[in-house]
Amino acid sequence: MVAPNNGKPVAKALAGIKILDMTHVQAGPSCTQILAWLGADVIKVELPGRGDITRGQLQDKKGVDSLYFTMLNCNKRSITLNTKSDEGKAIFVKLIEHCDVLVENFGPGALDRQGFTWQKIQELNPRMIYASIKGFGPGAFVDFKAYETVAQAMGGAMSTTGWEDGPPTSTGAQIGDSGSGIHMVAAIVAALYQRTHTDRGQRVEVAMQDAVLNLIRVKMRDQQRLAHGPLTEYPNETFSDYVPRSGNASGGGQPGAALKCKPGGTNDYVYVIIQPPVWAPLAQMIGRPELAEDAAFATPAARLKHLDEVFGIVEQWTQKYTKFEVLDKLNEIDVPCGPILSTKDLIEDESLKGRMIVDVAHPERGTFKTVGCPLVLSDTPVEITASPLLGAHSEEILKEIGWTGSTAKELQAAGVL
Repeated sequence: MVAPNNGKPVAKALAGIKILDMTHVQAGPSCTQILAWLGADVIKVELPGRGDITRGQLQDKKGVDSLYFTMLNCNKRSITLNTKSDEGKAIFVKLIEHCDVLVENFGPGALDRQGFTWQKIQELNPRMIYASIKGFGPGAFVDFKAYETVAQAMGGAMSTTGWEDGPPTSTGAQIGDSGSGIHMVAAIVAALYQRTHTDRGQRVEVAMQDAVLNLIRVKMRDQQRLAHGPLTEYPNETFSDYVPRSGNASGGGQPGAALKCKPGGTNDYVYVIIQPPVWAPLAQMIGRPELAEDAAFATPAARLKHLDEVFGIVEQWTQKYTKFEVLDKLNEIDVPCGPILSTKDLIEDESLKGRMIVDVAHPERGTFKTVGCPLVLSDTPVEITASPLLGAHSEEILKEIGWTGSTAKELQAAGVL
């Protein structure tokens, strides 16, 4: 319970919802972490002795859960379970009966092969929402596995990212994995809402390829516009029958470019967009007021013919200042712009501290920083707690689901927990 502005206690948005979290690595855990932040009780089911494989990947401290794991599994509880054993299967049945949503991102058919088909799960719990994140939807690739960059490649992102004369390039943003996760959050919340009317669960699925495709929607817009001629807002001189890579061009209705700033380091750039109303004040600010009246620069159509020269002139001015000085100066005249913020800039940014860059206390690692919740609810602010140690909640979860078989200690000795 939290106290909103009016002082009255309010339950978290998803309080009372129990999530059976069968996910691993990034796509699934990024989804269930958001659900946990919104107040759901997320029970993470992990393999005895090893757990989610990311606990041991990219470790920076020996014998301690990696940041890969801790930054994707906050606010959850952990139970270890060998679902291939008879008692493990029996416990899993109890968990299905106990929970509202099962989320998994296994390879195709993994739970089916263990006897837990969608039909079986429906029989056990007709209100269960079964959520699957897969690489691909129905079609030729449905049984293929996908990873982040594979999803970017096959979802159209890589073909439209990079420079025209360079190779297809992946983006550092995890639009395949975490992008699929946030899409799944929306699907689960919609299914939960519909259940309030139908009293029945349903199957929901997000494919990584589909999520990436959804995120390049404007490029698919431009694919269709090509039928009517070249895309004039792109800096490319020639066009084929597909949307080209166009470097740092904005790809929207207004031209933009990343311009060098002082002192000239790797990320000393500011991205500047030139809208028609700001051209005259921008020309004045950079010391070239005559450009506002020059026929070669005065109109958007004229500037489009030689954008490199236009941004080259502006860059001569930006190089005299740091990216943050440029930010301040351009905002005075309402020029849309943004400094290129490195990961170091972001983790040290005071405006993000405590909001999107959050310190979390961990029982073994000590304090670490994580990226906070981008979803803001006025009555129920997110409170972030540490990711669970492997199997830390096994015994208490067994009690909650009404398990009356072997004790936790006996189950551990038998390799079930």
